[in-house]
Amino acid sequence: MKTIKDVFLEFQQGLTGVYDSRETEAITLLVLEEITGMSRAKLKAFPEDEVNGEAIEKISGILEELKTGRPVQYILGSTEFYGLNFLVNPATLIPRPETEELVEWIIESQKLKVKSQKLISILDIGTGSGCIAISLKKNLPDTDVTAIDISADALHTARQNAVINEVKVEFILDDILNTKFEIEYSNFEIIVSNPPYVTLQDKLMMHQNVTGFEPHSALFVPENAPLIFYKAIADYANEHLSPGGILFFEINENFGKETVELLTDKGFINIELRQDMSGRDRMVKAMR
Repeated sequence: MKTIKDVFLEFQQGLTGVYDSRETEAITLLVLEEITGMSRAKLKAFPEDEVNGEAIEKISGILEELKTGRPVQYILGSTEFYGLNFLVNPATLIPRPETEELVEWIIESQKLKVKSQKLISILDIGTGSGCIAISLKKNLPDTDVTAIDISADALHTARQNAVINEVKVEFILDDILNTKFEIEYSNFEIIVSNPPYVTLQDKLMMHQNVTGFEPHSALFVPENAPLIFYKAIADYANEHLSPGGILFFEINENFGKETVELLTDKGFINIELRQDMSGRDRMVKAMR
């Protein structure tokens, strides 16, 4: 029989060259938690505990997949985001911790407001797994949330995630670069987007587990038009944000200044650029 300690050792040896030791430890914990049902604290406290044969077989299969660079979240089929569980698959991006910070910022901005009689309406552009839209609806129940995406497969997953997390979000198939959708009210108090923003230059620096497995349409932008989505969404927001409404973006850290300039040129006010926990320019908030 193998112990928990043996599994950690196997993963460390098997994933050298794919992940650094810190990432490998986090992945091993995630896999052991999922397959054995033991808590993280217990796994760390009792490394000599044995793992049963059936679990070991599953874990070995997962390790072989991990060696190819396939992200652990796709192998397990789900991930946690903002305290909620989300299905993920190769049609959706894997939600990132920085995006949780964006969600936190939006929730904070609403909690300070005096409650109005009217439902606040939110639009999430490029929803993917639905993580932003669903987390907002879960934490701000007095809102009306609509989310769009260009991928029918991503929307299928997002709808499942809304059911799992017991919230009502309207999901619509649409392309913001060539938008067709007209919904019953065209004005929103909040528009949020984490659009594609990775340039080919950035791609060279990225891990193969992202570039080889996650959906390219949700990641990459043309080298000569890195802000193509920000421009389209800012134009859309100028038409569809209520006066005083707020636009939130997750951004490419290399284009913080340019994104702020773009929004200034388009007449937005009270523009705020915020850094993520790693100190990178990551989020922008602007008011119409």
